[in-house]
Amino acid sequence: MKRVLKIIGSLLIVILIILALVPFVFQSQIEDVVKRYVNNSVNAQVDWDEVDLSFFKSFPKAQVDINGLVIHNNKPFEGETLATAKSISFSIPIKELLKKKENGAMTINSIKVDEALLTLKVDSFGNENFDIAKQNDTTKTPTEFAYDIKDYQINNSAFSYLDESQNLLINIADLNHSGKGNFSSNASELITESRANVSFSIDSTNYLDNNPVKLNATILMDSENQRYTFKENKGLINQLPLTFKGYVQQLENGQEIDISFENEESDFKSFLAIMPQQYSKNFNDVESTGEFKVVGNIKGMSTEERIPNIDIKIMSDNASFKYPNLPKKVENISMDVAILNTTGNADDTYIDIKNLDFKIDTDRFQTTAVLKDLSGNTIVDAHLNGTINLNNISQAYPVEFDQQLSGILRANVHTNFDMEAINRNAYDRIRNKGTVSITNLVFSPDGAPNPIQIDKAEMTLNSGNVTLNSFSSKTGQSDLNATGTIYNLVGFLLGKKGLQGNFNVNSNTLNVADLMVEDEPSTDPAETTNSNQKKAGTKIPEFLTCTLNVNANKVIYDDLVLSDVNGTLAVKDQQASLTNVTSKLFDGILAVAGNVSTKSDTPVFNMNIGAEGFNVEESFNNLKLLQNLAPIAKALHGKLNTTISIKGSLNDELSPNLQTISGSAFAELLTDVITPETSKVLQELGGALNFIDFTKLDLRDFKLNLDFSDGLVHVKPFNVNYKDIKIVASGSHSFDNTMDYKLTLNVPSKYLGSEVNRLIGKIDNNQVNNISIPVTAKLAGTFSNPRVSTDLSSSVSELTKQLIEIEKEKMINKGTDKIRELIGTMAKKGEQTEKPIEKPRDSIIRDSIPTMPFPTDTTSTTIKKAAEKSVKDVLGGLIKSRKTVKDSTSKN
Repeated sequence: MKRVLKIIGSLLIVILIILALVPFVFQSQIEDVVKRYVNNSVNAQVDWDEVDLSFFKSFPKAQVDINGLVIHNNKPFEGETLATAKSISFSIPIKELLKKKENGAMTINSIKVDEALLTLKVDSFGNENFDIAKQNDTTKTPTEFAYDIKDYQINNSAFSYLDESQNLLINIADLNHSGKGNFSSNASELITESRANVSFSIDSTNYLDNNPVKLNATILMDSENQRYTFKENKGLINQLPLTFKGYVQQLENGQEIDISFENEESDFKSFLAIMPQQYSKNFNDVESTGEFKVVGNIKGMSTEERIPNIDIKIMSDNASFKYPNLPKKVENISMDVAILNTTGNADDTYIDIKNLDFKIDTDRFQTTAVLKDLSGNTIVDAHLNGTINLNNISQAYPVEFDQQLSGILRANVHTNFDMEAINRNAYDRIRNKGTVSITNLVFSPDGAPNPIQIDKAEMTLNSGNVTLNSFSSKTGQSDLNATGTIYNLVGFLLGKKGLQGNFNVNSNTLNVADLMVEDEPSTDPAETTNSNQKKAGTKIPEFLTCTLNVNANKVIYDDLVLSDVNGTLAVKDQQASLTNVTSKLFDGILAVAGNVSTKSDTPVFNMNIGAEGFNVEESFNNLKLLQNLAPIAKALHGKLNTTISIKGSLNDELSPNLQTISGSAFAELLTDVITPETSKVLQELGGALNFIDFTKLDLRDFKLNLDFSDGLVHVKPFNVNYKDIKIVASGSHSFDNTMDYKLTLNVPSKYLGSEVNRLIGKIDNNQVNNISIPVTAKLAGTFSNPRVSTDLSSSVSELTKQLIEIEKEKMINKGTDKIRELIGTMAKKGEQTEKPIEKPRDSIIRDSIPTMPFPTDTTSTTIKKAAEKSVKDVLGGLIKSRKTVKDSTSKN
């Protein structure tokens, strides 16, 4: 016995060794078969990580695993991925591996797919990315595989289908599906189980949103007639149970379909079960009355040219429901809705809402509508009539709004439009009639700084537009009253278009910050890396396209308060353009034209600003822009006229970023009052040029031109007068108040002190009354800590030279006059002599006055030196006494 057991054990070991080694012998053969089959079957790029053969996983059958499968499309979808799969496994009888190639195809008994992702697509030209099967001549191309499938599985997989021409999208996630049957038999039974989450949308409207779907179906398969009959089948959409029956038969030109279905339970709670789970919370605890019935039939041929006829009815009468934790009840619910197609033409499918009524508290709302051409240019013909208290919606139904709504909506409206007219703004094809009113509506738009309260809004619907008869609202500090015309209210409400219109707006107080919205930070990883991260900021609403004729008593912008504001504001594509905007500000008139754009991540502006009669002190104390353009002006009092052209970027609060602005400005100052004590610069200048009283500068008709860019202001030369002193100034300063200015003064000598004037008195010559010297003062440092330097000492030296020349000329002229007087005297004596001695004139003079100093070259030099000494004696004292004030070239 032991020997027998040893023999059996030895045989088992040998068999196990053979089973372990045989796959290595046949694996290359299997992979060759797979490659040939793929190449002969599909027009696509197919790749995988490995093909594995094992006798243990499905013993006594062999299992072939294709791991890491990827299928890429060829043109016209080149570069796109059609399918991926973690693994695809085939179960094959071991004897099939021993077949010779010429003995036929390899038979497959079962298939298992794990973690597959299938992406099916039809582009706008009708091309299908899944049409990859080669049109082979079966007489020339041998079939590599035959199928005798007993079971199959698809685990943890996903499927998507996009039809761009119809704007149709189907997503099936978390798909688990299995089936058992005998596909090789002419008549057999297939038992299937399916679980998935399904999303379905047409033209961006979601009809199913990740709704869980379960289906257990038993199908009778008549392989000979290709007829598949559904038997004892039950499905579950969300928590709505449906039973269905019927058949699908494959014919030469398409499929013949005859399927009917209905919900087994008739309680109205079944209707709530259709809703997505996030909107049907506590479903099991809902109290309901009344019936709800779904009955449907799909019958007819399905071909490339037509679809089966459709007849689906959804009905309820006098139903109600109440959630246990909510105070309100929805009652008097009547519903009669049909989805129909009687022609087989897909474009003729339509939804007929014969009535959809409900009541919450005392508010009743009724709707009838017909929606046609659902897969094309959908046509809507609807009538809405009733009242809804918006606050009651969340008190009767567990819906979570992004914001709490309250207010009363009343409507009696008939509307008829097609979606193409909405998309193209073809207002002549949008026919509306009726009235809509809103009272006491309160809501908070995303990013808005404050809730918006609409006290009253009354609208009359006309063909193509809506007349806003009255509109009264408040938000933050702002109040708005408006009338006007809205051109695409339907498109805006349907989420297809932004809000367009023309409005006349009146306001007592309008705070610009109240009307702005915060832009959400980007969630795109490409935009949130390093320094390129997109931050939240204040934006002009993207949905708004309108023209506003504004009349406001008070407008608040940043720290400015404007009064009597009038003008036109046009908003489009996140840009606001201002035209003919005027207001009262700083006791003067402000005029503004230009635009502000918040479309890019960094808002930008381009403005022309005019000011007439501004109070200088107020404007320079309150306007940061003016403070940076002319910081010294805060010491001035009076009126200002100015024009400014400016552009640059804005910060998150929509205030100018001063380091980015550029432009030019012209200013005219109407003032004669200066307070130097309020300006450190004027104080320092007054110390260096103490002969000027800055409170008495003549600023009449003062004009200034400047330009600015890159944070630097360049001031063009301008003139200022102090009595008979002309001052010319120019230079530049930065917005951080660092300055580089130069003042040139033409100073008459009489302003240079008593010492200089005593010297001038000694000279006693009218020429000195016209003497003046140029003095240059330079300003550096900052406006709060200035450094002033002058060239006064060199200017005084120049004056010294002028005075020496005058004194020298005076002494020479005095000596010359005396000589001429002597010569005249001698001439008279000579006339009294009877016979005058004939001598040269020079000899006569020398002989007559031999001891008199004659102005020869030597005596001229002596006179010159004497004059220089006389002047220097006086100026020496002057220079010495002014050394700490006027002769200094630096004032720190």
